[in-house]
Amino acid sequence: MPTEMKYIGKEMRRVDGVAKVTGQATYAAEFPIPNLAYGFIVPGAIARGTITAIDTSAADKAPGVLKVFTHENAPQPQNARGWHALGDNRIVFSAQPIALVIAETFEQARYASRLLKVTYAEEKPSTLVDTHAIDAEFAVPERRLSPPRGNPDQAYKDAPVTVSAEYTIPIEHHNPMEPHGGIAVWNGDSLTFYDKTQGVQGVRDHLAGLFGIPGDNVSVISHFVGGAFGSSLRPNYYPWLTAMAAKVTGRPVKLVYTRRQMFTGHGYRPYTWQKVSLAASKDGKLTAIIHHHANNSATTERYGEGNFGPTRAVYQCPNVAVDSVSVKTDLPSPCAMRAPGAVSHMFALESAMDELAYALNIDPMELRLINYADTDQDSGLPWSSKELRQCYAVGAKKFGWEKRKMAPGSMRDGRLLVGWGMATGYWPASQQPASMKVTLRNDGIAFIATATSDIGPGTYTTITMIAAETLGLKPEQVRFALGDSRFPHAPVQGGSFTTASVGSAMVGAAKEMRENLLNLALKDTSSPLTGATVDTVEMADGHLRLLKAPGKSVAIADLLKANGLTELTITHDAKPSPERAKYRSASHGAQFVEVKVDPDLGTIRVTRVVETTATGRIINPLTSHSQEIGGVVWGIGMALTEGTEVDHRYGRMMNPTLADYHIPTNADIGQIDTLFIDEPDPIVNELGIKGMGELGMVGIPAAIANAVFHATGKRMRDLPITPDKLV
Repeated sequence: MPTEMKYIGKEMRRVDGVAKVTGQATYAAEFPIPNLAYGFIVPGAIARGTITAIDTSAADKAPGVLKVFTHENAPQPQNARGWHALGDNRIVFSAQPIALVIAETFEQARYASRLLKVTYAEEKPSTLVDTHAIDAEFAVPERRLSPPRGNPDQAYKDAPVTVSAEYTIPIEHHNPMEPHGGIAVWNGDSLTFYDKTQGVQGVRDHLAGLFGIPGDNVSVISHFVGGAFGSSLRPNYYPWLTAMAAKVTGRPVKLVYTRRQMFTGHGYRPYTWQKVSLAASKDGKLTAIIHHHANNSATTERYGEGNFGPTRAVYQCPNVAVDSVSVKTDLPSPCAMRAPGAVSHMFALESAMDELAYALNIDPMELRLINYADTDQDSGLPWSSKELRQCYAVGAKKFGWEKRKMAPGSMRDGRLLVGWGMATGYWPASQQPASMKVTLRNDGIAFIATATSDIGPGTYTTITMIAAETLGLKPEQVRFALGDSRFPHAPVQGGSFTTASVGSAMVGAAKEMRENLLNLALKDTSSPLTGATVDTVEMADGHLRLLKAPGKSVAIADLLKANGLTELTITHDAKPSPERAKYRSASHGAQFVEVKVDPDLGTIRVTRVVETTATGRIINPLTSHSQEIGGVVWGIGMALTEGTEVDHRYGRMMNPTLADYHIPTNADIGQIDTLFIDEPDPIVNELGIKGMGELGMVGIPAAIANAVFHATGKRMRDLPITPDKLV
């Protein structure tokens, strides 16, 4: 890596920004494919039971209809695991696909979908999670799933100060701007699928397996994604339906969810019940943490969010027990949603920490400092870097935390109650294997490619910056292609590990390119680089030159020409360093929130947020601040407005539209300050990058709930915190 950075760490506008705002960016359902047919999914009307009869005769005769698929005539996939759409007559959740209509136009397919006549043998659905039964299960120690650290039950009994409370989070839904959908095009036994996905190679393998064809016969394209947040981490049910319909009809087929289908077609953050019990000495030192968790799942698979990394790692505590169960319900399967597990667990843990602070009469931030963990609690390993203390200090100073009065209801702005709350954020710093292909031309242009996605965080830009920095080029000389399953391997875009993984592959590829160029240069015995090694040279301004003597250089174009080359291509595979195993790595943050509450109406407004984050090296501060601000906004929605309503009599989700599912708008958002703490980390990877995409929202719901308590004296343990719960 260069010692003096020209691009990394500097603000840069998105390289794909103009294409997006001018409509040049082509999303999955926008590719201009000739002779296109259109599909429309027919949803089922019950949540549990069987289809006893399905009459498609009227739909078959409707104008423009090419084919109506049901479980009675749809081809079945090979190597299918578990539930798949149109597999049989069994209904396992409300709005499950029971038919697919293919027609010449979308409108014709939608009209014909309404002509089907379906009869059911309905069974009573079970969609309510019995939290009392779960609590009773956890009360029996031998039924717990994970081994505890120490003896938390005894430590809790012996402690002079304890708090224990239950917390719930409703089902929450991803609502990205771009609906899920794709286009399937067959050419003989080869399939091209244009998809909205966070992992093109995962969809490729999924479709190849279902059709029983080689993976090389499937190409998945996803150049731009209009938001996903976990909803496209794994293949959903529409790729199979779309490709199957295209195969049978002999026509390219486009299938896109309606907004209502977005609530049943790809998963959601599950309903979560948690019970947190904390014990402490009178001076505030934690002696026990007992954290129980349950979430709803589906009858078709077990989905759990029992990763308790934050609970086990954030605070110094000798006795910790964490347990989780998944409860089968007659609902669609949940899936990952931004900061899966962590934001839910930290809502409960950080709310409980605030309750403990008041039981001890200790400032909430001071309590966290008393229990600061300098090492990983389970392994005893040191952190590769951890600047959480600095996050607390900088955030508190910026927010003015020292002016906070401890007593609830003691701060006002006129007739409004003012509350100040805070919380801690945590997200593991992961890196996955990834590969990068780099082609350097003799005109100074570099083409780089990998199969990663860009769902909006700015991957096009950050990887372009890293390539320009390490190849010694200007960003406009880099052409970065992604989102094609034929490109070198990359992990799914999720888990906040994309830049660390793909960026590390780019760094390694640049080093390999330098080495290849140096080998070409050293063929000339009179080369000014004689005696140099790959670590003593750099690429800059079209030259390969000595780091400590830049005047000694050779032009890269001349090197290529002298060796009869117009371009040089390498593909580099990057893996996490073995050195990482000697440490624990995570990103940390502190959130400070101000709310103002109308005491008569119970309305809550988040007027001010200060978020401080320590997440290794920041590649592009401009898009990084945008990421953090977006996380705060999402946290506000999670705390105050978002919740999917389920009518448990019928197992049906009742508010599957953006009119009825309430997300924050501009008018709901006050001042947001996001601050990054300098955190050099030579261990985590050569770039020193940790993940930030999830971290930005992890502590926000808890900080808001804590601020509401400070304003009103009412402890809100069930999200969202709506006015009816306060008045």
